[in-house]
Amino acid sequence: MSQENVDFVVGLYPAPGADYVSLFRDDGFWTEWAEALAPFIHPDFECVQHVLGSERRFIGLDGFRSFMLDWTAPWATYGITTEKVIDLGERVLVLNHDRGRREADGPEVRGRVGALWTLRGEKVARLDAFTTHDEALKAVGLKE
Repeated sequence: MSQENVDFVVGLYPAPGADYVSLFRDDGFWTEWAEALAPFIHPDFECVQHVLGSERRFIGLDGFRSFMLDWTAPWATYGITTEKVIDLGERVLVLNHDRGRREADGPEVRGRVGALWTLRGEKVARLDAFTTHDEALKAVGLKE
């Protein structure tokens, strides 16, 4: 089941090259994507944003959208490229290389973030979002 979990989590991400700012701000996209995701999201799904030692929680699919809108709020464009996926059984750690521009023609800012997806009953139960690879790896007891 573990490789299936990895494939499942990787399949949750929008297409490579997608601009997350425009996707999550678009009500039409969100409605379609949320409907497609709903059968695969646990009823008590929560997203936890870990920033500078504090946590912020978002509940349900609408909470996930709120998280993404919050995360991308300062950006004019924002993209995510997966660097590495680590199979942890019922959890899947995705290490990403994110990039964004605060102004459409401004300089690109890059970061390396992590997303820990927890599955329960073949559905996503939790997402923990970390602002660095080190924080994400430390959360699962690994080192870079």
